[in-house]
Formats: sequence, C-alpha cells, structure tokens
Amino acid sequence: MSKISNNIAVKYIRESKQELEKVTWPNQKETTRYSIMVIIISIVLAVYFGALDWLFNKGLEALISLSS
Repeated sequence: MSKISNNIAVKYIRESKQELEKVTWPNQKETTRYSIMVIIISIVLAVYFGALDWLFNKGLEALISLSS
C-alpha cells in the first residue's frame, strides 16, 4: 500500500472515530422502548398484510369460481 493511500485510510479512520464520539447513543430504557415499538409495528403490519392477502385470495377464488 502506498504512503498516500495509507494516509487516506488513517485520516478516514481518525475522522470516523471523531464523528462517532459526537453520537448520542440511546440508553437501555430507550433501546428497550424502541425495540418493543419495532416488534409491535412488525406484528401489526404482518396481521394487516396477512388479512389483505387473505382478502385478495378469497376475491381471486370467487373470480375463478365464476368462470368455471
């Protein structure tokens, strides 16, 4: 690796470290709350899309039975 690309890599790592020090990380309570929110939203969306899929399936079955 050339000296220029080595300097670029070191500069990148140094700047990345500086940026990560500016980040405010969530505490355990916030992390738990956000995790629960993600799980609940995922379940709600799964039920919604499952119901939508079931509804479209029944509609398609009805259309197919009409043509038979």
